[in-house]
Amino acid sequence: MTGTRIAALGHYQPAKVLTNHDLAALVDTDDAWITSRVGIRTRHVAGPEEPVDELAAQAAGKALAAAGLTAGDIDLVLVATSTAIDRSPNTAARVAARLGMVSPATMDLNVVCAGFTHALATADHAVRAGAARRALVIGADKMTDITDWTDRTTCVLVGDGAGAAVVEAVEADTGAIGPVLWGSVPEMGHAVRIEGTPPRFAQEGQSVYRWATQQLPALARQACERSGVAPEDLAGVVLHQANLRIIEPLAAKIGAVNAVVARDVVDSGNTSAASIPLALAKLVERGELPSGAPVLLFGFGGNLSYAGQVVRVP
Repeated sequence: MTGTRIAALGHYQPAKVLTNHDLAALVDTDDAWITSRVGIRTRHVAGPEEPVDELAAQAAGKALAAAGLTAGDIDLVLVATSTAIDRSPNTAARVAARLGMVSPATMDLNVVCAGFTHALATADHAVRAGAARRALVIGADKMTDITDWTDRTTCVLVGDGAGAAVVEAVEADTGAIGPVLWGSVPEMGHAVRIEGTPPRFAQEGQSVYRWATQQLPALARQACERSGVAPEDLAGVVLHQANLRIIEPLAAKIGAVNAVVARDVVDSGNTSAASIPLALAKLVERGELPSGAPVLLFGFGGNLSYAGQVVRVP
């Protein structure tokens, strides 16, 4: 059977940085209030000249370069995003055009904050089935486009960015991308929303917090079981970067006692579908995760959808 692996990663964030002190000039908040509740200190903000597909293409270009590949080597582009303003051409097609690809299949996936892990699983399945040889999997969101900057409960959370992975076929199935565990809680779809005209991000923070802290540890352990990796053998844990108060207890409850835990939310805020590949790419870039080491990725968010798998570091 054909196997798959992540060949390389890339990430991109806009240059502009918004601090908690900057936000205090916009709404009734302060650094202490924000850090005590969500752990965020800064976030990156894209300008009008940086649409979602530009963020995605920047991250994708870096992933291709790291893999030693060209745009012509890719035959499938999957972009996880929930903040693209235009419906067609979709974001994946725009990325393909920006990078000069020839004739790839191009699809967007909207699973909000769990988008990247859903897209990674989809690419894994497509390559294993022989429908593609190499895929670009991108999580990209411009959350600041859909934010109510008068609402202090949400505007302090969000940031913009993108992360990308090159997924390719290998001759033997080495488990470099493990089986996905995915699902949702449809009756709790109201807990995280992007609705209206213009669309605005809203959430019921306490509902999400309770569900994540109570339900996710068992789900994450199931994802480990599917890959045959014990939580204590994980080298890293990269959860959706929503809230430091969720991330740190979850990693402990999973039993990942020896793992490096991604805490990119402190510097980047909640970047939705971009958060997992952003955080993973940074850990790899800094040398905090060795090549071949097992890392649990687990996304959760809108619709209370979730998806997780254990992958091997490229």
